Amino acid sequence: MISTQDWADARRVWDYHQMGHSPRPCSVAIGLGSHDLGVADTAVDLYKRGMAPLLLFTGATSPTTRERMPRGEAVHYQERAIELGVPSTAVLVEPRARNTGENIRFSRELLEEAGIEVSSVLLISKPYEERRAYATARKLWAEVEVISASTPMTLDQYVDSIGNARLVIDMLVGALQRLMIYPEQGFMISQPVPADVSEAYERLCQAGYTSRLLATDAPSA
Repeated sequence: MISTQDWADARRVWDYHQMGHSPRPCSVAIGLGSHDLGVADTAVDLYKRGMAPLLLFTGATSPTTRERMPRGEAVHYQERAIELGVPSTAVLVEPRARNTGENIRFSRELLEEAGIEVSSVLLISKPYEERRAYATARKLWAEVEVISASTPMTLDQYVDSIGNARLVIDMLVGALQRLMIYPEQGFMISQPVPADVSEAYERLCQAGYTSRLLATDAPSA
């Protein structure tokens, strides 16, 4: 059973992960690969709204996407975008990245090799990864402006889309842990964590929402 307190704490952490940025026109929109095809759908929507002249999808496969996306996350995102009407000439694919840091580094390298000047990036991720994506990009690509975006939805809507409430809370907790430990490891900039969010995190850990936690000496982003 998920208690009333657990839900309240999960909503507090969910809200913290949201950056609250308003999308605006940027040099490129970068969709971070994952199990969530909604990232591609949101990227297409932003493209059609004139928020970026170019889409770049980044991501290889992971244990959670290998069966659903055997050709790689970025390739499946690309196929989805073209299916939804984006010209193939407006979509780039970076198929090697296996973590958020590589998403940013490899995307930057691809754009530089293509001779595309970038002053601002519309960074599209899962809703609970907005802050992590932003903090990573600000560390690894400090000279560009970063606008963080995701599919607009509530925690309840996201739980419904995943179909497993406990797993979603585990993911919220794991994402927050990374925001707290990765700055010291050089993977992202530090983000202040309000006391009420930190307290919610501690209660959720004590309640057993720990399947996505890393050892504090985790070696990669």
